[in-house]
Amino acid sequence: MGTQKTWHEKHHATLSFGGRLADAVAKGMGSWRFIILQTVLVVIWMGLNLAGFVFHWDVYPFILLNLLFSTQAAYAAPIIMMSQNRQNERDRTHAEQDYKTNKDAKQEIEALAILLKSIEVDKLDKIISLLQEQKNSLSKNSKSD
Repeated sequence: MGTQKTWHEKHHATLSFGGRLADAVAKGMGSWRFIILQTVLVVIWMGLNLAGFVFHWDVYPFILLNLLFSTQAAYAAPIIMMSQNRQNERDRTHAEQDYKTNKDAKQEIEALAILLKSIEVDKLDKIISLLQEQKNSLSKNSKSD
């Protein structure tokens, strides 16, 4: 017996390789781990270039480092936007699915309410008929006395 996939698993299965890659990059770049790692690398870069007496590959004001950051930003921004667009699409589809589920549940609840009302009416009708029978049998007994 196979397990049924959740909505999120079905959605993830429909993503292309590029979509999964963009989501992974956006998730990684939006983490403390990335910020800390990048900060450590920048401090090492600057330290080596300031302390290096013989070989400076990027002297102060660190133009090469600024170029690397600009390149990183140029690629990161569209990748993050692609991931956000996919997230918006996923949220919209999920909201539509929730709406459909809620609508179906409302219809079922309304049907149950109608059924309960009819059961109550049937019970009341039976109680009334039993009371009528009891009243008739009491009136027959009182006439025969």
